[in-house]
This record gives sequence, structure tokens and C-alpha cells, in this order.
Amino acid sequence: MQQSRLVPIKLDNYKPLRELVFDSLRKAIILGKLKPGERLMEIQLAEEMGVSRTPVREAIRKLELEGFVVMVPRRGAYVAGVSVKDIADVFEVRSALEGLAAGLAAERITEEEMEELEKVIHLISGEEDILTVYKKDNEFHELIYKASRNHRLTQIITNLSEQINRFRLTSLSVPGRLKIAVDEHKKIIEAISERNVDLAHKLASEHMENAEQNLINAIREEES
Repeated sequence: MQQSRLVPIKLDNYKPLRELVFDSLRKAIILGKLKPGERLMEIQLAEEMGVSRTPVREAIRKLELEGFVVMVPRRGAYVAGVSVKDIADVFEVRSALEGLAAGLAAERITEEEMEELEKVIHLISGEEDILTVYKKDNEFHELIYKASRNHRLTQIITNLSEQINRFRLTSLSVPGRLKIAVDEHKKIIEAISERNVDLAHKLASEHMENAEQNLINAIREEES
């Protein structure tokens, strides 16, 4: 394992050590530093991060619960892989749910939440760091879920998203995709602002369908 992929954990943070280790490993998986199918060796990971094996073990268990890691009997922990079929299945459901969330948001969003949405999309528009864009994009969608006022819907979409989140950086990195995504976001915001339920539903679903196709194309290109 290359020493440069993980950095030592800084203990001057308010978070518990196990959370810092979890965040570090999760970020490494999302960024592709720890790749699908790669075995996660507790001792090596602990040495790279300058911690004991206990918080690493706890972090791996949590990553398994979130779908980032799979445990293979008598072999250990591995970074979970996702097939094109898995991605298509997730997006098929997520497209319908994102449309529902946006439609509900168009009915229920507050003026303050509308301002937050517009602020986030403005920040994304001027940002070049792909990891920052990834975080702000998540924030954009989370604001819509919040505005839908449907907690169960939010839980289901979040769970689906976490299964493929680590591949979204690949999608956002495709030349031209970021600008298209921002334009799609702006149209969704406009529909929500106008309280146009049907249009918000339609645009959010189409946004997910476009993201799905872009992601699948990017993965196939990497594989070839």
C-alpha cells in the first residue's frame, strides 16, 4: 500500500478519533485512493494514519454498514465494487424519488430555504475544486430533501445515494459535465421558486437520468 494515499490523523479536532478515521477512509474511497476490490489491512491503515487498530476496525464496520466496504468470510474487508447494473438500478429508483422530493419542495419550501438553494448553486458555479463541488452538490440535494418535509423520503434517497457516491467524482470530472449539471440545478431551482410542482418533478428526474448516463459512460471509459 502506498504511503501517500492516507495522511496521519490530526488529533486537534473536536471529533472523536473513530469519526476522524472513518472520515479519512471514506474520503479515500470516494476519491479513488482506495479502489474497488482492494483489501483493507487494519495494521497498514493504522500505521499510515498514525492510530491504533481499534478506531480503524470501528471505521471499517461503519463503512460496511454504509455500503462502502464488504466483509468476505475468512478473507477480510474489501472496498465494495459497484457494477453498471447496480448503478442503473439505484438511479432508476433515485430518479423517481428525486422527482417526488423536488415536487414536494415546490409546494413546501420556505423563503429562507429558497435563499439557501440559490446561495449553494452560486458557490458551485464559481468553484473549480472537484471535491468542494461534490460536497456542495450534495448540499444542494439535501436542501431539496429538507424542503420536501418528508423524513422517510429523505432517509431512502440518502441511503441510495451513499451506495454510489464514491463514483460521482468520476462523473463530475468528465469535461463539460459540471457546467451542464449546474445549468440543470438552476432550472430545478427556478421551477421550485415558481411553485411549479410538475416541472420541478420532471426536471429533477431528468437530472438524475442524465447523471446516470454520464456516470455509466465515464465508468465504461475507465474500464476500456
